[in-house]
Amino acid sequence: MKLFRERKPNRLKNYDYSQPNVYFITICTRDRKHFLWDREYLDSFESIPLSLCGKIVEAIILEIPNRYPTVSLHRYTIMPNHVHLLLQIEADERGKALPGPSISQVIGQMKGAATKMVGFSLWQKLFHDRVVRNQQEYDKIWKYIEENPWKWQEDCFYAPS
Repeated sequence: MKLFRERKPNRLKNYDYSQPNVYFITICTRDRKHFLWDREYLDSFESIPLSLCGKIVEAIILEIPNRYPTVSLHRYTIMPNHVHLLLQIEADERGKALPGPSISQVIGQMKGAATKMVGFSLWQKLFHDRVVRNQQEYDKIWKYIEENPWKWQEDCFYAPS
């Protein structure tokens, strides 16, 4: 009899997440609690109503390219209970990986900094990633990230506040 459920692998087997590519990342808050938007404006807003926690997370996200010069932030959005990022690990002129972090290191640092600044455990343990395979997929993800806040009630992570 198993005492613990086996965790489903959440990374591509034998894939090097420090190699040059574009990555679509989703990070959920602990227990999918609505930490990141101001609750007063959660279901009716004209602009994204970030809470203090959400503003802290946004500042940390915007620091990623400064902290890691080989990582570009293409797009992001902060939802009430999750964050979407479109990150790229840059290549040199020959297409080879530059010395730098893996996606797991970037996300681990971001999550750790946010948790330290807000003063409580903010995130679920893992995160979801997708290696972006072509321009069509990139464009679809870009549009999804851009429109996601205005489709909050249709989102797969939606839960009334």
